[in-house]
Amino acid sequence: MPTIDGHDDQIAAAIAEQQALRARVVLRDAFGELRVVAGVDAGFEQDGAVIRAAVVALRFPELTPVDYALVRQPVTFPYVPGLLAFREAPAIIAALDQLGALPDLVICDGHGIAHPRRCGIACHIGVLLDIPTIGCAKQRLFGRFALPPPERGARSPIYDGHEQIGWVLRTRAGAQPVFVSPGHRVSLDRAPELVMACTTRFRLPETTRFAHRLASHGQLPFV
Repeated sequence: MPTIDGHDDQIAAAIAEQQALRARVVLRDAFGELRVVAGVDAGFEQDGAVIRAAVVALRFPELTPVDYALVRQPVTFPYVPGLLAFREAPAIIAALDQLGALPDLVICDGHGIAHPRRCGIACHIGVLLDIPTIGCAKQRLFGRFALPPPERGARSPIYDGHEQIGWVLRTRAGAQPVFVSPGHRVSLDRAPELVMACTTRFRLPETTRFAHRLASHGQLPFV
């Protein structure tokens, strides 16, 4: 178990909660027609003391922004690999709650089940809000894989032992791939298809790009 001086009890409680949430994750397609998809991301202010969480909702399949929210909260959990959700999810959930309506799908800048305890931030948010979620991360957290071919849309599986836990997905020809795994109410096979449906000519899906620009640069999606 990871430890950080003065936070051992907090970390132990978070791991126990993560294991409980894992049992509630649904890995099948449990959603209807997708009309609105959203991206979520977080940045930090005041030397990491304040988290700035952004959500941008896009009309699907056009991928044009229709709503957004930005929330600032004090950071209450230390940086611990594998426990990102406990640092970022409370503010992200607060931002989602500020939307006019919850989106039909959320793509998180982080992992779903491609996680040591099968409960990354996409699972965490998906289970707590009972909404379909996918993790789409820039880097691997866990598991072994071979790089996919360089063509756009190529993918290769991520494994933990003999169990597949996600995909390495080439969203742009010749670019570095992203790491995709279902979070909640989305199947392993459908997750990369949905990420590709939200991706245009850039490496990252439009959901993530809009959310990152709002979280990190304060750039409003309608400007």
